[in-house]
Amino acid sequence: MRCLVTGATGYIGGRLAPRLLTEGHDVRCLVRRAGRLRDVPWASRAEVVEADLRKPETLGPALAGIDVAYYLVHSLGQAGFEAADREAATNFAAAARAAGVRRIVYLGGPEPPAGVEVHSPHLRSRAEVGRILLASGVPTAVLRAAVIIGSGSASFEMLRYLTERLPGMVTPRWVRNRIQPIAVRDVLRYLVGAAGLPPEVNRGFDVAGPDVLTFHDMMQRYARVAGLRRRVILPVRVLSPALSSYWVGLITPVPNAIARPLVESLVHEAVAHEHDIAAYVPDPPGGLTGFDQAVGMALAKVRDGQVETRWSTAVGSGAPAEPLPSDPQWSGGTSYTDVRERAVAAPPDALWRVIESVGGEHGWYSFPLAWSVRGWLDRLIGGVGLRRGRRDPHRLQVGEALDFWRVEEIVPGEMLRLRAEMRLPGRAWLEMRVLPGDGGGSRYQQRAVFLPRGLSGHAYWGAVAPFHAVVFGGMARNIARSAEAAELAVASRPSAHR
Repeated sequence: MRCLVTGATGYIGGRLAPRLLTEGHDVRCLVRRAGRLRDVPWASRAEVVEADLRKPETLGPALAGIDVAYYLVHSLGQAGFEAADREAATNFAAAARAAGVRRIVYLGGPEPPAGVEVHSPHLRSRAEVGRILLASGVPTAVLRAAVIIGSGSASFEMLRYLTERLPGMVTPRWVRNRIQPIAVRDVLRYLVGAAGLPPEVNRGFDVAGPDVLTFHDMMQRYARVAGLRRRVILPVRVLSPALSSYWVGLITPVPNAIARPLVESLVHEAVAHEHDIAAYVPDPPGGLTGFDQAVGMALAKVRDGQVETRWSTAVGSGAPAEPLPSDPQWSGGTSYTDVRERAVAAPPDALWRVIESVGGEHGWYSFPLAWSVRGWLDRLIGGVGLRRGRRDPHRLQVGEALDFWRVEEIVPGEMLRLRAEMRLPGRAWLEMRVLPGDGGGSRYQQRAVFLPRGLSGHAYWGAVAPFHAVVFGGMARNIARSAEAAELAVASRPSAHR
């Protein structure tokens, strides 16, 4: 079949597209910027089209000739996300009907029992999107999943960091609510299988794993699987969802804007009320993946650096996506730059390996305290902070998150450009280049660019400029030294002299 995947740059869509290709389907990915999929390993086998769900006129060509359309987008973490999701779903439903699409598949959230008031805007929005798609006139399958356990998922990262960093904690009462988590591999299995549902099926399905747990149980079982001591967890009444989200935001890489709707959704019990999907997509021979097995597989992926996609890969529609301005007149205003260049007594490939591994566990090669303080300050004002880390310890792809940066461009062996996603009174980029050396070796060139927004932007640059010699100067110096040390270590190995 011809399948359209929206949200292909996100956590689930980025994993679903290659699995549909493996099943023999033709895959078209709808994205706002085609370049975001340039470096993913399966991109050459898929068709990529640019469209915007908020612009109905762009959707017709994207949906033309499509049999099954996967709707895997939401505006979580953005201001006014309920209205944005409503508009996008309405546009998509109308365009799918007009294009003659034969099925829509939507991954939504759990629905509390009838009569229970829903306090979570996130859950209300996901349910509303499901209703809009079911009423589209196109046969629709709404798969309702609660907590998804998989390497890189926001729910798993929240669970992982809370459990690993806090051997004892005071928690809100919702840690005692029942949850039925599901492994990401089973979610993907249901999504792929839903493409073959009969045309008369137009309904929602609960999809969940075999274990009914509380978040308290999940933390204790995570600790056991990870080889940690049993955690001391004391639920109290005074922690509201808002306070809980700030607590989650401080301890985990998940920023407050995403932590809050996730926490608010945990206030409601999320247990499957039926398993009707099994009549159409039978359970695997060994049964659905249990919680402990799902955690073990996710930890193995993290440990081996094999995380396929992460929650931080997705970019909201409000994110700055403009290319790096190199001409202040063209960009319409002043741009500030900080340029550093150093000779490196190592070949270009050794220097590039250091550049491409920057961030995450490797750090930023200068004044770690300054980077940490900047990350904490960003978290305190609602930004993403420094702890998003990296998906792979050695390789980067265009579009993925790297601490509080976003990878905007890569020219392998030559250039890495990062766009800042911390809270700033303007827009900022950091560019690192490998240049040929004079008479051997290489040269490292580093450029920071800042486009101020208003008077506060100019004041910000003036305030931080005195620290650039320490932060950016030290970064350039230490990256060069690291490349030289790595090359020296290779040259000193016995095999190098054989």
